[in-house]
Amino acid sequence: MTNQQSEVKNGLIAAAMLAAGIGCFFLGLFTDLSEANKAIEGILSFSKPVGALSGKTIIAILFWGISWAVLASKWKDQEVNFGKVYKATLILVGLGILMTFPLFFDLL
Repeated sequence: MTNQQSEVKNGLIAAAMLAAGIGCFFLGLFTDLSEANKAIEGILSFSKPVGALSGKTIIAILFWGISWAVLASKWKDQEVNFGKVYKATLILVGLGILMTFPLFFDLL
């Protein structure tokens, strides 16, 4: 009797991490776009009491969910370079946070 170990792939975990970074980035991007252009702010106002925040968050969640589904389906049985995915996620989250600060979007 041989002792076989099943190798666990990290693709699904990496997909979830990178998708979170993508969602954060798009939240920051749509924050900047709505602050820079009143027409875009009006388009993103899905709910009048909430204002443009409703559209920003809904669209960011859509980008997160779609990117997670696509990446998970591509990477589910793969071993990916976790270090590169981690760095990309940190950069995307950092940019997303930076773009939500008034000091940044006032530059636009």
